[in-house]
Amino acid sequence: MANPWLEAFRYNKWANLKLLDVCGRLSEQQLQLTSPGTYGTIAATLHHLVAAEQRYIKRLGGSKPQLSERSEFPGVATLREHAERSGDELMTVALRVNPDETTQDVAGEGGTYVVSHWVPIVQAIHHGNDHRTHVCTILGQNGLDYGDFDVWAYARTAGGYVPLVDATT
Repeated sequence: MANPWLEAFRYNKWANLKLLDVCGRLSEQQLQLTSPGTYGTIAATLHHLVAAEQRYIKRLGGSKPQLSERSEFPGVATLREHAERSGDELMTVALRVNPDETTQDVAGEGGTYVVSHWVPIVQAIHHGNDHRTHVCTILGQNGLDYGDFDVWAYARTAGGYVPLVDATT
């Protein structure tokens, strides 16, 4: 049986890459689309999504982030390269750490906190779903097709959801 945590992170990586592939076909003008209630433009949301994933990795003892939202948008192709690497590393570190162990974390709002390792693990999955939904909302509201990103679609591609074949036919 597959490890559910591993499958959750495989799904996260798959969905990030699939969305980046969709957005890689958009024009520069389309990457600047936004919608009320979302993080920002498609470009800003994708940049934030991948940069944050790298920060979660660092919080879990992995590599130092290479992206920052304070920097200029690097382009979808570059984000995809980062997402490929960070997706793999996130799987590795999330499965390696003990979720009950803690680390110190300096929060953006100030102060130092003791954070259980399970927090950035769960947040990484939630954060990816949240911001992929933002981008899909923008795409949908602008009539741009983006396909299917849910877990069922992933399961069909990963062999976890297959049709039952009747052996008598």
